[in-house]
Amino acid sequence: MGKVKGFMEYQRALPLDRAPLERIHDWQEFHKEMEAGELQEQGARCMDCGTPYCHTGFMLSGMTSGCPIHNLVPEWNDYVYKGFWHEAYDRLMKTNNFPEFTGRVCPAPCEGSCVLGLIELPVTIKNIECSIIEHAFTEGWVVPKQIANRTGKRVLIVGSGPSGLACADQLNKAGHSVTVFERDDRFGGLMMYGIPNMKLDKRLVVERRIELMKSEGITFVERTEVGVDYPADKLLEEFDAVVLCTGATKPRNLAAEGREFSGIHYAMDFLRSSTKALLDDTTPALSAAGKNVVVIGGGDTGTDCVATSLRQGCISVLQLEIMPKPPLDRQPENPWPEWPKTFKVDYGQEEAAFLQGEDPRQYSIMTKKFLADETGAVQAVEVSRVEWVTEDGRFVPQPVAGTEQIIPAEFVLLAMGFVGPEEHLLQQLQVVQDERSNIKATEKNYRTNRDGIFAAGDARRGQSLVVWAIHEGRSAARECDRFLMGYTNLP
Repeated sequence: MGKVKGFMEYQRALPLDRAPLERIHDWQEFHKEMEAGELQEQGARCMDCGTPYCHTGFMLSGMTSGCPIHNLVPEWNDYVYKGFWHEAYDRLMKTNNFPEFTGRVCPAPCEGSCVLGLIELPVTIKNIECSIIEHAFTEGWVVPKQIANRTGKRVLIVGSGPSGLACADQLNKAGHSVTVFERDDRFGGLMMYGIPNMKLDKRLVVERRIELMKSEGITFVERTEVGVDYPADKLLEEFDAVVLCTGATKPRNLAAEGREFSGIHYAMDFLRSSTKALLDDTTPALSAAGKNVVVIGGGDTGTDCVATSLRQGCISVLQLEIMPKPPLDRQPENPWPEWPKTFKVDYGQEEAAFLQGEDPRQYSIMTKKFLADETGAVQAVEVSRVEWVTEDGRFVPQPVAGTEQIIPAEFVLLAMGFVGPEEHLLQQLQVVQDERSNIKATEKNYRTNRDGIFAAGDARRGQSLVVWAIHEGRSAARECDRFLMGYTNLP
């Protein structure tokens, strides 16, 4: 521990963001960078806990507590404080294949379980992590590592999201010849098309990592959907093992009257359209420009829809959440080191508040039906307030009579999460699914019922965090390597 009283001397500080009224006019990342001296002070706040919980990575009360990839947080915080940036980079890369991703878009469960969070604001772990990897890129430390010895084994990764990329990276390090199939026109999965550019720059960050992996010997094949463009029954004929990292891409629908009206879209279709248009320099297929927008659902995806709608030039944007408004502070039933279920204002809500004068979120709101004009285009959403009650041991929403309201909306986005992987490939491969429709494969060995076929990421686990996807990819790679070689040296 470098600074014995660092956590007492320095207050938590994060880099300033670009002003909301400036950043809504472009698609560039909105976070600024901190000076090295400021980062050293933040690293000094790490307490050298007797039992650090930041890298535990387990589920507690149904939520993630600590880092699932077990980042060595106290070690690289100490190195940053001492100015040993290369050592901090080495420690960071021992557990995390893509800290430039997690340092930008992970919700930081590590900070939620930081021991300092018991008495003060937690250490700025996420920002320090991002600063380390960006410093390493700037200094030229991140270079392709050539694999000296190849095993002669061929592995196919289906899907290039964070789990697929992590799995490919690890198996390549083990000496196997790795090919990644991606059905889209660019690699990265939801990292590419599910997260807006202002949170994660596609060319400067995502494609930078893809090019690095290509130069290390991994083969990437775009516009190739297994089961459509490539016969599923050929997989095990041409590859020694297959890892399914297809994600949980089936969106949750809303069973409300009028759902069939035009102008009602899934959030991911909207976000993909926006990012693709930006990268292709074309007009987006789905646009909120000149429209009143209603986003149904919270979470990061809902926030991204709010921010994207503002940048496209919407008239107004509201975000409806069926859950009650979270409290400002931890409640007794949500103790440390659980993930703190407290009220937060993310970048999209901050931007909307600056433009519209108030937070766009409305809580405890249920969508009852959609209203349309004579052409079948949505024009409004009928909602009512709800109260949450206990029925048969379950917490359920009940509409409150007399609270019905009509909200104008020519553009509605459903941001209510996902319900599992798409099934046509799984059916072709005769891969068994569990009761939640995810691919059935245990955390012990990540094997499906088909010999030589493994599964990882959201396709196996269900919708989850980017850091869990990386954990899954790394773990599946270890078990795939053991299957191919009879042993494994992968962590």
